[in-house]
Amino acid sequence: MKLYIKYMVSARCKMAVKDALKNLGLHYVVVDLGEVDIMEDLSVMQHEQLKINLNDSGLELMEDKRGVLIEKIKICIIKMVQDSDGISKVNLPDFLNEKFGRDYTYMANLFSEVQGITIGQFLISQKIEQIKELIIYSELNLTEIAWKMNYSSVAHLSNQFKKVTGFTPSYYKRLKNFRQELIQ
Repeated sequence: MKLYIKYMVSARCKMAVKDALKNLGLHYVVVDLGEVDIMEDLSVMQHEQLKINLNDSGLELMEDKRGVLIEKIKICIIKMVQDSDGISKVNLPDFLNEKFGRDYTYMANLFSEVQGITIGQFLISQKIEQIKELIIYSELNLTEIAWKMNYSSVAHLSNQFKKVTGFTPSYYKRLKNFRQELIQ
């Protein structure tokens, strides 16, 4: 049985889902971002308890088909950004058409209607989150980060970063260094 879970975007979320399933005596085949495949059919009581357990972890069991499609689109984009090689030269509308077998215009309109932002804006926000991670946790310089995240230049990355965060990447890096000095 396949279940879809909202807000499941990290390894920590996967662990929370695995724990929730284990607590209910359910066995999973696959726990991936946004979806879980379990061996058993859920009883009404298990279904309700799973919803409660997931909500306690900040996750949500999804049952609305439109919501499931939106969550699948979000997970697809998150995975694409986290695997930075997946960003390179991908035509997002064509990629999503092929991935979901649906008209991109339909998906884009549905996404905007429900999320309040466009798919493109969501992609940019995810790229900026990944850039923040790279600035903080990697030894890459901004030129290398720009190349890895498929920006045409450091200036393009910097402009988009500042537009989204209000900070330049170099100022953000200085904040990281300042925090490290406070800890020591």
